[in-house]
Amino acid sequence: MPLSLTLKPGERVILAGAVIKNGSSVAHLQIENRVTLLRQKDVLTEQEATSPCKKIYFVVQLMYVGDGLTSELAQVYWDLVRDVLAAAPSTKELISQISAYIVGADFYPALKVAKKLISYEEELISYVSKPA
Repeated sequence: MPLSLTLKPGERVILAGAVIKNGSSVAHLQIENRVTLLRQKDVLTEQEATSPCKKIYFVVQLMYVGDGLTSELAQVYWDLVRDVLAAAPSTKELISQISAYIVGADFYPALKVAKKLISYEEELISYVSKPA
């Protein structure tokens, strides 16, 4: 079954490793085979990866749109996971889910859980930032 994709004017998408930018009008595409696809709203740039959990998302994103779980990305990922778990043990369940997906080379679902991890991190930060 093809995937129908509607792009807004100027919207970008990463499709099979290529960054595609839509023109000035709405575009409707049908993707007829399985390829990596990441909409602009789900792309996190290296500059935007300003927190430990955002860095985890960024590394998983590189796995998804790139060559998968390379030894270099694995090292960066596990170092980040170690640091996050040391700082916030309550992230263990989400990180376990992400790691299980990564080990199974199922990177898109890992990204979805990593997005939840970012939300949880923001919740923790806002809780800690509140005056007593």
